[in-house]
Amino acid sequence: MTSRFLKFLLAASLSFLLSACGYNEFQRLDEQTKSAWSEVLNQYQRRADLVPNIVATVKGEAAFEQETLTRVIEARSRATAVQVTPDTLNDPATFQKFQETQASLSSALSRLLVVSESYPTLKANQGFQDLRVQLEGTENRIAVARNRYIQSVQQYNVLARSFPNNLTAMVFGYQIKANLSVQNEAQIAQPPAVSFEKK
Repeated sequence: MTSRFLKFLLAASLSFLLSACGYNEFQRLDEQTKSAWSEVLNQYQRRADLVPNIVATVKGEAAFEQETLTRVIEARSRATAVQVTPDTLNDPATFQKFQETQASLSSALSRLLVVSESYPTLKANQGFQDLRVQLEGTENRIAVARNRYIQSVQQYNVLARSFPNNLTAMVFGYQIKANLSVQNEAQIAQPPAVSFEKK
């Protein structure tokens, strides 16, 4: 009877210690982060799937700038070539490479849409306009998914750095997770130049 009671007491104590030290919260936030990351990937894949249709539609415009199309095709190729696994979240180099390739694709697509404004027949093409609307919607979904991921990583990292949870993080090997960054952070940190001089 005493042996059973001691085992029960030990199990109850261990359970209390694990929950009190943040172990369960690490599990919850880790799963939340993975879920948010999956949504980011899902939206990036949606965008990558739209690109071939946009390129095919634009190719119909005989005089369209080939350099712009080539950049979009190459950027999509690089973005889809990065192998993303669950370990990507814990590998800063792969994570950074993934961000760079996605930013490159965003830039190439933006350039394509700007250039397409100069082609009246392309602007009048209903198929192109539909694809453009889908792409803009997808970009909005990407922004929302990225924001959710950023927030979930922030919660996880705060837990991992806070005492006494940081001790649990050390014992179980929970590392700080890499977060998404802004592509042109240095540029947007500069205040805009404002001049009130008459020209």
